[in-house]
Amino acid sequence: MAADAPMFDPAAWRLTDFEAEWTAKARDLGRRALAPRAARHDREASFPAGNYRDMHREGFLALCIPREEGGAGAGFRAYCLVAAEMGRYCGATALTWNMHVCSTLWTGALTEDLEMDAATRAGHRRRRAIHYRRILEDGAIYAQPFSEGGAAAAGAVAFGTTARRVPGGFVVNGRKIFASLAGHADYYGVLCTETREDGALSRRDTLYLAVPARAPGVSVVGEWDPLGMRGTVSRDLLFRDVFVEEDAALMPPGCYFQAATRWPHMFLTLSPTYMGLAQAAFDFTVAYLRGEWPGMPPVKRRMYPTKQIAVAQMRTMLEQTKALWFQAVAEAGPDPSKDQVLRAWAAQYTVMENAQALAALAIRTCGGQSMLRSLPLERIYRDARCGSLMLPWTAELCLDRLGRECLYEKGETDG
Repeated sequence: MAADAPMFDPAAWRLTDFEAEWTAKARDLGRRALAPRAARHDREASFPAGNYRDMHREGFLALCIPREEGGAGAGFRAYCLVAAEMGRYCGATALTWNMHVCSTLWTGALTEDLEMDAATRAGHRRRRAIHYRRILEDGAIYAQPFSEGGAAAAGAVAFGTTARRVPGGFVVNGRKIFASLAGHADYYGVLCTETREDGALSRRDTLYLAVPARAPGVSVVGEWDPLGMRGTVSRDLLFRDVFVEEDAALMPPGCYFQAATRWPHMFLTLSPTYMGLAQAAFDFTVAYLRGEWPGMPPVKRRMYPTKQIAVAQMRTMLEQTKALWFQAVAEAGPDPSKDQVLRAWAAQYTVMENAQALAALAIRTCGGQSMLRSLPLERIYRDARCGSLMLPWTAELCLDRLGRECLYEKGETDG
């Protein structure tokens, strides 16, 4: 594969014209803007604000806003393919863009597959139009703080961040950790639990609220100096008696729980970034061994059998990963079969583990110079190593669920 060739050739993978067009746009943006800035944002652990200005101007912030509401109207598979291409050039930008896009993908195409009465659907469409206008007209950036340091982000228990209903809206209290875009988003799409009179918290009462970044009671705390994905600026968010209006609701009550239960592929959207990083590790290795990496002397290293074998192993692993991942994202939808859910977990695990394995093999194969920060491979490796840790579907959780669900049918026990 030539550098910057499509990750998924439109003819070979039978992409739609829309998918071919937007993946090409992503590669163009990546070459022009994302890649040249990536090293600086990694070095500084700074947020790539300039990338977001470019993405707003070129329509990427509105990719998944429905066409009838002014966006491009991308569905799940199209978004994943575009995000994978973006991940080849800057993992941190692609990963934070995922948080923003989910605020439109979940409220748009995904909620259209959910059950709600006519009045509830009309109210949802009216509210989401408010959020969409902010993105379309002002370039507003939405984040999606998920993690809290416990089992809530994995879907095991209710979120500890709470929302109490008051006249005209809600009062939010809680803390989110690893909150990507912290201090740089305009709105935080906070997953929280609506409190009951008895104080009990239930996953069924999860709310998805857009909290303005400048609302009184919102603060960003903590340092940010991680191994990789440094440009995500994922500091902690505190919410102390933060009032938000009724129209802050990104989903009607009960819809997030319905989506998490009936549309589980919604949690696969972190994987495209790492699919792109896997491709980037392979692309670098081929260009480097051919003596074609920009700025490096044209020294060829491709004639050594050990290098050739390593590249063959990398290509095989990459093709296996792409095939499984493409199948999983292509069959995403409401009420998937058990096999489809198992395949989604297998795809998530495979992408996250193989991305870092490919990057590690690339470093070994390319040699000592590839560890230099003047080249992107060491950043690709550090970014790729973070994927298996990311909730709600960490590599460990995927293995745990795969093993259990392969061996047990619903309702079966050993008692």
